[in-house]
Amino acid sequence: MSKVLIIEDEEAIAELEKDYLELNSFEVTIENTGTKGLEAALSQDYDLVILDLMLPGMDGFEVCKKIREEKNIPVIMVSAKKDDIDKIRGLGLGADDYLTKPFSPSELVARVKAHMSRYDRLVGTNVKTNDMVEIRGIRIDKTARRVYIDGEERAFTTKEFDLLTFLAENPNHVYTKEELFREIWDMASIGDIATVTVHIKKIREKIEFDTSKPQYIETIWGVGYRFKV
Repeated sequence: MSKVLIIEDEEAIAELEKDYLELNSFEVTIENTGTKGLEAALSQDYDLVILDLMLPGMDGFEVCKKIREEKNIPVIMVSAKKDDIDKIRGLGLGADDYLTKPFSPSELVARVKAHMSRYDRLVGTNVKTNDMVEIRGIRIDKTARRVYIDGEERAFTTKEFDLLTFLAENPNHVYTKEELFREIWDMASIGDIATVTVHIKKIREKIEFDTSKPQYIETIWGVGYRFKV
């Protein structure tokens, strides 16, 4: 049974949507605030999200943006606002569809079915799962070249990303600075291997809770570095 999450603060509307969806064999959960809705969307496996624009705690735009950072499931945004700019902004943040209140519950059900069908076809054919590396709160999306620390995205330069990924993919292996320099900057690079130390320092500033007591990238004095698991 497909699971739908409704994030809607107007209880009567949410219950009406739920009734119609359940009549069409969907399993439905309702959350009444943006904050709780986002938490549910990211922590549970839903097949589609129906997202109101005006929500307490966190508005629908922000919720949509954060869902899109983590998941590719269909998002249908609904709002009482008729302004085109809101529709454009919502779709620009990754919403798959936009409905203006009031709308027919049967139309909502039809759109839910259409988006789920389309998503299922894409997942089955064209959409490939991103290549991920996950270790103790660090999630490295190699496909999108993005890094998340406890769910929060951090910005990395190209070489910082390459160095972190290489170490994380080879945990508990001790590498000398020379080995890391050759691996990341390649044999033809001209430069000082001290650049490895500089990059390690910058990476630690972004991933470590306490850089003086690193929990991830450990210095092996007189040898080099290793990524601890």
